[in-house]
Amino acid sequence: MSKRLILTDIEGTTSSISFVKDVLFPYARNALPDFVDENRDDPDVRRWLDIVATESGGICTDAVIVETLQGWIDQDRKHTALKALQGMIWQDGYLNADFTAPVYPDAARMLKQWHADGHALAVYSSGSVAAQKLLFGHTDAGDLIPLFSAFFDTEVGHKRDAASYRTIAARLGRPAAEIVFLSDVVEELDAARDAGLRTVLVDRREDYPQPRLGEATNGHGRVEDFSGIRPDVA
Repeated sequence: MSKRLILTDIEGTTSSISFVKDVLFPYARNALPDFVDENRDDPDVRRWLDIVATESGGICTDAVIVETLQGWIDQDRKHTALKALQGMIWQDGYLNADFTAPVYPDAARMLKQWHADGHALAVYSSGSVAAQKLLFGHTDAGDLIPLFSAFFDTEVGHKRDAASYRTIAARLGRPAAEIVFLSDVVEELDAARDAGLRTVLVDRREDYPQPRLGEATNGHGRVEDFSGIRPDVA
């Protein structure tokens, strides 16, 4: 029997929620006006700007598009266009060494151990695939990208929709029951379980001061760090 594949979330799971909200989001928000001004004619950038314009009622100026995007950042909206543009901006930040991505030590250690033990690893996050690779390629534990065999973002669907997890299982070529999904969000775990995946709630004190116990877990296995996860018995 093949070893189970481990599919992990990022924010609140492998990495702190505060890094995304206190470092990455403000960095992108502040950089957006200059980024759009300098890259408005780049086809890869224009594509996403036009999508935002369409959702804002059609033809509008780039200044209005920037204001819309900044509003979405403030609302923590999980929009694919926003995530793609944020990823492009964060690339500059990583390459300029403006920041590195913190990964919880237990997460880095266990991801390496699971990989060495023969478990395939994949990522599913609301951040774009490009942003995911930037994060794992520039962590305080080094370049972790070689540990992962696949990356998924909201282009496969929203994380609270069971169909998204069925799509991921199909793309991975794995039965859903052979995939263990790790997340800090119960509603995401509910959707994954509805699709047939195995699930583990990662309930870190650094991100959630009050433990989520009993009914708050909604029946999902619960750990406070990665060292408590046993992929083959999850």
